[in-house]
Amino acid sequence: MSSEQPSLFELLPGEELYRQEKQLAAKEISSPFLPGVKEKEAFPGIKEVGQLEEVAQHCSKCRLRSTCRQVVFGDGELKSKIMFIGEGPGKDEDEQGRPFVGRAGQLLDKILVAAEIPRAQVYITNVVKCRPPGNRLPNPDEVRECRNYLEAQIRIMQPGIIVCLGAMASQVVIDPKASVSKIRGKWFSRQGVKIMATYHPAALLRNPAYKKAAWQDFQLIRDEYKKILAQG
Repeated sequence: MSSEQPSLFELLPGEELYRQEKQLAAKEISSPFLPGVKEKEAFPGIKEVGQLEEVAQHCSKCRLRSTCRQVVFGDGELKSKIMFIGEGPGKDEDEQGRPFVGRAGQLLDKILVAAEIPRAQVYITNVVKCRPPGNRLPNPDEVRECRNYLEAQIRIMQPGIIVCLGAMASQVVIDPKASVSKIRGKWFSRQGVKIMATYHPAALLRNPAYKKAAWQDFQLIRDEYKKILAQG
């Protein structure tokens, strides 16, 4: 694993985790939060999500903007305690300008309902904000540019929980060598934020055998989310 976040994979027992989280609760998320991001490149002067989104709408730092219809920045409650991060927009998302509105998004909505986490209460975004041509994986240079927006989103919104949906989000947020199958269902902590990786809803559509494990993850996410809401 990367040495950039050496303490990240030191899993904490439940009680110790809560004790440390209480101590960190009053601290603001500091940059850089994501491994490899340089603070000066992650829009440090921007303090509001709306302003950040406006900058993203006019971004042309990588080739993706020239091939997509629109920038799909994020969707949901800006004051939410929980942030879901996927890979990038697909065809439906590019058309509607909202993340997770296609088949994978509809499945995610059903999972959230089952987990008693209303979608209206969460914030959802992606690693890259523009649809890659043909729904291909974003290239490393595209991820490198766009993760600066994600870094700023996390810094401004200060979520208590981040859920990484799929391999790319896990590798950008947790560790460049992270494998979802190996780390799913485990809590990690960074700068007072609880982080968990789970399967992307699109993977569940391709391989229904993953659904049981994903549901186990979402039950843990539900329980932690309720605890954070109870703490106020």
